[in-house]
Amino acid sequence: MRLLKNRLLRWGLLGCLLVFGLFLAQVPASWALTPRHYTDLEFAPLPVVQPPDATHFTLGNGISVYLIESRDLPLVSGLALFRTGERQEPLDRVGVASLTGTVLRTGGTRHHSGEAINTLLEQRAATIETSVNTVSGSASFSALSEDLPWVIDLLAEILQEPVFAQDQIDFAKAQLRGAIARRNDTPREISQREFSKLLYGQDSPYGRTLEYADLDRLQREDLITFYQQSFRPERMLLGIVGDFDVAQVRSLLQQHFGTWQGDPTVPALPEPPPVQPAQQGGVFTVEQPQLTQSFVQMGHLGGRLDSPDYPALDVLNGVLNGFGGRLGNEVRSRQGLAYSVYAVWSPAYDYPGLFVAGGQTRSETTVPFIEAIRSQLAQLQTTPITPAELAYAKDSVLNSFVFNFASPSQTLSRLLRYAYFGYPPDTLFRYQQGVERTTIADIQRVARTYLTLNNLVTLVVGNSSAMQPPLESLSFANSVTAIDITIPPPAAS
Repeated sequence: MRLLKNRLLRWGLLGCLLVFGLFLAQVPASWALTPRHYTDLEFAPLPVVQPPDATHFTLGNGISVYLIESRDLPLVSGLALFRTGERQEPLDRVGVASLTGTVLRTGGTRHHSGEAINTLLEQRAATIETSVNTVSGSASFSALSEDLPWVIDLLAEILQEPVFAQDQIDFAKAQLRGAIARRNDTPREISQREFSKLLYGQDSPYGRTLEYADLDRLQREDLITFYQQSFRPERMLLGIVGDFDVAQVRSLLQQHFGTWQGDPTVPALPEPPPVQPAQQGGVFTVEQPQLTQSFVQMGHLGGRLDSPDYPALDVLNGVLNGFGGRLGNEVRSRQGLAYSVYAVWSPAYDYPGLFVAGGQTRSETTVPFIEAIRSQLAQLQTTPITPAELAYAKDSVLNSFVFNFASPSQTLSRLLRYAYFGYPPDTLFRYQQGVERTTIADIQRVARTYLTLNNLVTLVVGNSSAMQPPLESLSFANSVTAIDITIPPPAAS
């Protein structure tokens, strides 16, 4: 019996091989699996991007509204931006903006507690969230399209009738205290926080750190005042995208937001403070003896997104970064000095952003790593890049351009932010044209103009005793300044 089974198995295998051989004999020559290099691949030209049309109007009380219809799914979402931010909070009330943004939603309204709002939203699989960051306040929502009238009604209630319940203020403060206690837990967070402080200044809203004492000063009345100054109809931009009828939504907004008026007796918010570099060069260190690697950041203040040279600077980013970029090829792959390495010109909308370079390296290779990055930056200023590098960088940027319009909600969010910061609606297309026009000479020109190596601030978070050679041996280091990141303790209760 076993012999019969073995014979049947062999004949079955031979039959399969015979059928497979007959199949291969009929395969066209064009199906031959010949190896090809990726540079031999050919692709059709990218399609021309056609963003969806938006309807824009302004209510009588100053609310600027943008609507984009998208009937693909029975869903709606919205984003409201308010002209406020942490940078406009008083210096003696640091933290009030963030706390206001949180408790505006969690603290409930005159008609519903925060918990009741949570329950209502869960029952309809909807969301409403509010917050305040450095440069703006926001309120976002999402819901089924059939619930749009209901969610707009609830959003209007939250924005116009908050009560800032004291128990929710206390809870939000406790969460912030926990964040303060944990802020030195990760070296990456330390390096990012202290680097911003070095460049913008420890008292700047772009670099300052929330402390226990700041939270202890804040009272419910401070939140109410900041809310009244910030969350006003004339300071609001609202965008809604999804499955709806424009005329219906316009009527709903007029009904629920049209009569909203801010308190004219409340003083206006102060203007954001000007930005000045806090440091012009220097080497700084945060001692973390438990680490076996160094977290390095080096850079200086950068520029704004509306700079005519930003497209060329973004192509410069492409030359430096990525698997095909100079830093990855040279510092990481050839010299083996980095776990990660980067250098990015990162502008902001209406204040100077940053140029920041750095990465992670072994403790003992910290100095060679820093010198290698500076060498690559200097080389960009003295030697033109190759045509292949320019083509690679431009293709990387342009081929990813279509992903800026992956969904109507992305388009709407960008449209709102351009309007918020006073940018033309076609800003992104101007940027695309600028990238297409960028030349080799442009790359060298912007590298010389904008990358000021003598002003680079260098911060290293790591174990200095394991850095051999030490940071003092850096070619540009006159001295090394230690930074104390000790968290001031909370006041005794």
